[in-house]
Amino acid sequence: MRAHTAVYIGFALLALAAPVLGLYPVFLMKVLCFAMFACAFNLLLGYTNMLSFGHAAYFGSSAYITGWLVTVHGWGTIPGLLAGVAFALLLSLTIGAIAVRRQGIYFAMITLALSQLVFFVCLQAEFTGGENGLQSIPRGSVFGMIDLSRDATMYYFVLAVFAAVYALIRRIVHSPFGQVLKAIRDNEARAISLGYEVDRYKLGAFVLSGGLAGLAGSLKALVLGFATLSDVSQGTSGEVILMTLLGGSGTSLGPVVGASIVVTLQEYLSDAVGAWVSVIIGAVFVVCVMVFRRGFVGEIQCRYARRTVG
Repeated sequence: MRAHTAVYIGFALLALAAPVLGLYPVFLMKVLCFAMFACAFNLLLGYTNMLSFGHAAYFGSSAYITGWLVTVHGWGTIPGLLAGVAFALLLSLTIGAIAVRRQGIYFAMITLALSQLVFFVCLQAEFTGGENGLQSIPRGSVFGMIDLSRDATMYYFVLAVFAAVYALIRRIVHSPFGQVLKAIRDNEARAISLGYEVDRYKLGAFVLSGGLAGLAGSLKALVLGFATLSDVSQGTSGEVILMTLLGGSGTSLGPVVGASIVVTLQEYLSDAVGAWVSVIIGAVFVVCVMVFRRGFVGEIQCRYARRTVG
């Protein structure tokens, strides 16, 4: 417990001091947005054992909705974010109601197919800008009092939202609802035999995960000032799976670490090696699978637990 507390305190101090240490705020905000996305996906994969191949549908569609409302209709930052999350919740409820009735590869393929449908809608719809996407999305302000145009101010706003989402996910995981999700992950047949309506719990986890993924997408659109088809593409769905598995599925900090590694490699190696950055990330993942089968954080936690018991 002391070790966990020390790790969290260290991460909190580092996050608060990061802009002062000279780290680029926009890069840090991108890391936080994708870390939030990975944490949302981990709620589904790590704690319910449901592998979705279409989570970019909520991430990207929410980015489009928020960007469109604040740019074209002049909505404020908070209403725009809430609208994006509401749309992601509605979309995930619709897709989840269809997908959770199936298991394994059938569930994964349904989420993949429906996410591709969302992609083509975003490609053809006029309000998304098609292949050009939405550009020059303003950051706005928080209730007209806190101007988010400055990178430092926007960074601490994103950090506060990330901290709130992270705390919410931990609360969900350790709640009675979360314990049922773990029971479904470990042995779904036994959970059914105990009288739990498994599909309802699965749908609840799916909707929560989709809504939080939508919040991450909306924040990302405000941070970078644009929303494009890449946000809703299958590649983004693959990236969040990679982030979660790389850091450690079913762990609290794993998705954060995984997202930090992937975004950092993409940011600092893309100019030097171009498209080969995908090959490098793939090689890192292969090494992780061979050496750290539970992911970086998962393996560290396992070895620490063995050492403590021993």
